[in-house]
Amino acid sequence: MQPLGADIWVFGDRVGLFGQVGRYTGRQQHGAVGKTGAWEQRAHRLASTIAVMEKNTLSREFTLRGVILGALITLAFTAANVYLGLKVGLTFASAIPAAVISMALLYRFKDSNILENNLVQTQASAAGTLSSVIFVLPALLMLGLWSGFPFWQTALICAAGGTLGVLYTVPLRRVMVVQSDLPYPEGVAAAEVLRVGESQRHQSDASAGTPRSGLRDLGWGTALAALFGFLSGGLRVLGEAINLWIPVGGVALRVAAGFSPALLAAGYLMGAAAGVAVLVGLVLCWGVVVPWLTAHATPAAGQAVSDLASQLWSGKARFLGAGVIGISALWTVGTLAGPIIQAIRRQPARASGSSAAAGDETDKDMPRSWMLLIGLAALAVLFLVVNGFVHEHMPELSDAARYGLAALCVLFAAVFGFLVAAACGYMAGLVGSSASPISGIGIIATILMALALLGLHATVPAFAQSVSGQLGVALVLFMVSVILAMASISNDNLQDLKTGYLVGATPWRQQVVLIIGCLVGAAVIPPVLDLLYNAYGFAGSLPRAGMDPSQALAAPQATLMKQIATGIFSGSLDWTMLGLGVAVGVVVIVLDVVLRNSGKGALPPLAVGLGIYLPPTIGLTLTIGAVLGFFLQRAIKAYGQRLGKDWAAAAEERGLLLASGLIVGESLMGIVIAALIGFSGKDAPLAIVGADFAPAMWLGLLCFAALCAFFYKRVLSR
Repeated sequence: MQPLGADIWVFGDRVGLFGQVGRYTGRQQHGAVGKTGAWEQRAHRLASTIAVMEKNTLSREFTLRGVILGALITLAFTAANVYLGLKVGLTFASAIPAAVISMALLYRFKDSNILENNLVQTQASAAGTLSSVIFVLPALLMLGLWSGFPFWQTALICAAGGTLGVLYTVPLRRVMVVQSDLPYPEGVAAAEVLRVGESQRHQSDASAGTPRSGLRDLGWGTALAALFGFLSGGLRVLGEAINLWIPVGGVALRVAAGFSPALLAAGYLMGAAAGVAVLVGLVLCWGVVVPWLTAHATPAAGQAVSDLASQLWSGKARFLGAGVIGISALWTVGTLAGPIIQAIRRQPARASGSSAAAGDETDKDMPRSWMLLIGLAALAVLFLVVNGFVHEHMPELSDAARYGLAALCVLFAAVFGFLVAAACGYMAGLVGSSASPISGIGIIATILMALALLGLHATVPAFAQSVSGQLGVALVLFMVSVILAMASISNDNLQDLKTGYLVGATPWRQQVVLIIGCLVGAAVIPPVLDLLYNAYGFAGSLPRAGMDPSQALAAPQATLMKQIATGIFSGSLDWTMLGLGVAVGVVVIVLDVVLRNSGKGALPPLAVGLGIYLPPTIGLTLTIGAVLGFFLQRAIKAYGQRLGKDWAAAAEERGLLLASGLIVGESLMGIVIAALIGFSGKDAPLAIVGADFAPAMWLGLLCFAALCAFFYKRVLSR
């Protein structure tokens, strides 16, 4: 994946809170690796500043209060990401807002410093990444195999996969972070945030621009989104979406948009190019593909055209999007294969140089003995979990067959996970950790794992019955969740290490706190998943009779992974639509390359695929947020010419923090409402109006428009 254009970066399933903050990374990220751009000049200035600061009292780095604070932030952001990922299929990176919160809370401690803040944000960054397992695990409930999320199985999958993801990228630190020219946009951005906060501490007059001012913007976004969520999801006086069907001949065109502050923020952070690409996917899907399928289909007796169109989108058109996403992920990994291989070849067998020999803490990775012990422990835990899963659902297997199957599954996950980790690590350095196509990786892993199990079914008689049908599908999904945990954490680790490198942190301490963050996140994810499932249910899987299916969490990726795995095992997978999606993806990739080479923009293929695959209530809202960001960027540029670069930088930061607050506020309010639903046993315990309250949709639209206006005005405030 390449940058979309000036200060615009596409995402796979994560919305990067680096966003459009050109202040941090400059505007020259488009050249090939090795070319010096504004980001590099900025990094050198930052490193020089830090070198001077290191001569001061920066001895406190790994502290108990920092670990506790990082754990609390991890808890909050993990919960928020789980909710957001299940609702709309996106998660957000938490490093920068975590850094702001950490600085604001540690500001009162005179002995706190930039290194301690860095470890807090490093630990908290695991929140946005580890939660990617939710893109697969809910499918086990949709299959009817689980009735909830078993705590130990779910937690140990997350912990083992996340730990291996950290270890996989440790050997790449020196060559990819220290010795390479990779820009690491989000890593440099986080370092700049930390540097600015630390410099304010040493200024006599820091009344303006202190970390607390950033926390205020974050608080505004959080409070407004929480209020919006309370009025819509709690009291139900605001509608959550507008949904219109326009009849055209014998078909119906759908126009739909959600009133979600989190989606608005996500679109803002995506940038204009990604937003346009999502819109292209939407138009292609609902303006061409679905109408064509509807025109050539026969509705059931009494079935409305709109219902038929929705059915065809879910059962056929979405596979077109899956094909686009899958080929886009392969293209991304393929373009990075050469640089990754070169980077691995350049990795020294052991630390060298005078600094390492002299015991320079800033160049020390986790000892190899630690890595070996932790890695073996993680693999052992993973083997025990997989063996337990197989024993529970395939009791007819002999002990030898069960152990062999578990070992093969763990081997596949470990090898494929490492390959993906290397690709994601390099990708993080090139375009940021938010650019990782997690959905595409999940699709590829699901197909490969399913085909491997089918081959095992055909060649090994002992497995003929056990790995076929639903149990085989369940095992595939179980292992893919582990691979996604490895990939997502690997994607984030090198970015954090770049931040640490720029601020003079100790690499092995960062690696340790990342593992701690994985363990904390692993403990949080299962109960949050259980809470949300029992409160809302998932699309196609409701825990109780009589629940409102319109309130169910979509869990879009999990639904797709289940459909793909089930289709492969049953032989019913719509390979035609999947293949057509691949063809469309190839065309979009070619267009994207042509546009980039000509300097006329970009058409990110992943974003196009997501526009096809995601419900229109999500896709169009993302586009609205991206358009809002486009006009804000133009306004900031215009105002900045009169008010100066410092004002422009502050405005960009306000947008970043407001957007992150909107995401966190809506997500946390959703969890609070879920808890109330769970405790009360009612689907809408706070509702003061019924589902037939007609003004709700228009009130929701009015409030959503007001929120957009406030966001615009707040970012441009002086």
